[in-house]
Amino acid sequence: MTKYPSFAAVDLGSNSFHLVVAREVDGRLQLLHKEKHRVYLAAGLDKDFILDEDAIERALHALKQFAATLAGFDKKHVEVAATYTLRNCKNLRHFLKQAKLVFPYKINVISGQEEARLIYQGVANYVHDDNNRLVIDIGGGSTEIIIGKHHSHKHLTSRNVGCVTMSKLFFNDAKLTEKRFKKAIIHAEQNIEPITANYQKVGWQSSLGTSGTIKTLSAINDELFETRVLTLDSLRDIQAHFVSAGELDNVHIKALPEERKTSIAGGLAILIAAFNQLGLEQLEYCDYSLREGLLHELAQNDEFDIRTRTIDSFAEQYTVDAQHAKHICQTLTQFYKVAEPIWHLEEGDLAILKWAAYLHEVGIAINSSGIHKHSAYIVMNSQLPGFTQDQQLQLGALIRFHRKKIKAHDLNELVDIESQPRFARILTLLRLAILFHQKRQKTQVPKHEMLISKNNVTLKFENTWLEEHTLLAADLEQEQHYWKSLDIDLSISSLKGLA
Repeated sequence: MTKYPSFAAVDLGSNSFHLVVAREVDGRLQLLHKEKHRVYLAAGLDKDFILDEDAIERALHALKQFAATLAGFDKKHVEVAATYTLRNCKNLRHFLKQAKLVFPYKINVISGQEEARLIYQGVANYVHDDNNRLVIDIGGGSTEIIIGKHHSHKHLTSRNVGCVTMSKLFFNDAKLTEKRFKKAIIHAEQNIEPITANYQKVGWQSSLGTSGTIKTLSAINDELFETRVLTLDSLRDIQAHFVSAGELDNVHIKALPEERKTSIAGGLAILIAAFNQLGLEQLEYCDYSLREGLLHELAQNDEFDIRTRTIDSFAEQYTVDAQHAKHICQTLTQFYKVAEPIWHLEEGDLAILKWAAYLHEVGIAINSSGIHKHSAYIVMNSQLPGFTQDQQLQLGALIRFHRKKIKAHDLNELVDIESQPRFARILTLLRLAILFHQKRQKTQVPKHEMLISKNNVTLKFENTWLEEHTLLAADLEQEQHYWKSLDIDLSISSLKGLA
């Protein structure tokens, strides 16, 4: 009997946590199981962006339930994405430490751009269209707006307005008035307006809305006006219905679930603002979104392809010396093979080292002096589709410290204390590989032997090689001092007759 692999995608949203399980059969995904937990995460975010303990407890409870469902799943078949609230909360590390105790799968905090990209992929893999289409997803803390065609996006944006945060800001006491809606709509329009001109210039032929807010508004529209297609007029009529009720407790609509009541007014204001700003004529609900995007990339094992395409595009944009980067990558592969069994490295470590090798010189576009700082800034502040925030930060940190002195204060700012030992090990490999290729000629790379132990790297060269290459010898001696801040020793010696 043929065994079909199962995959699971977990979406840690600002309003709800979702889990979906699917299997791949003949190139198609069959959805097998769904779970949803209301956590109201964004409601627990204070004005200083600290997530309160009650919200954390609700999140941990949901993660425990998910962990039970996923028991026995291979970790490589589970993808977890955290969105607005977790990417913005200041006590994220505290939350992740707590989550690790009850949920054994890695939680990837993704950027707003990456969230938008995955939402579009979820739609594109289920809804086919030969023309440009606009996709809007209203979450608890942010709203993603995308234009794409087939499986490729043309514009991605994530705006910091969501149904929960907007409802807290304008409807926190559950009062529904014309004046409050007007203020809320203007606020949302101010957030959307910066992207309006570019989006209208590209244009679209169809419009789709995803997420629970738009699903609920579509159902309300159907109950009140017997059509699920949303228009500006129907949204205004829903607003008028809410205002006539005066407050949320007086709104009695079967299509409005009790748990959705506290956030629906904010979501409605955002959608009206989107219609106003973008000049939308109508919007249809689509039941596919971020988690389906995650599932498809898992099933296609396409994550590394996406990130590699991103790096290639980025390198081309900054006219990277591809041949030089390729030579560094070849040396990195040799180093990795030696270090992997001793330092227990993973395939992902080699991948991120190679990406760092390709991007470590992009800062030359600013200035060759301080290139490591310029390159790191560019990488950490650019849109890198396919990368989580953690991956992008690690990539930037590797590039930031690929040369020169490593100050503990700077290291602590970019790499958390628990991750530093592992980071230090792969960083040493990158620094050596780049150093070995500093003359930018493959024939000038020294013949050597590398030995690895727990906290030591030993390099052995031909007997007279270091004497004949005094500059590299001096650089390696300097590296010995630099590495002290990494708690790794670099030993250098000569070996007669090394081939």
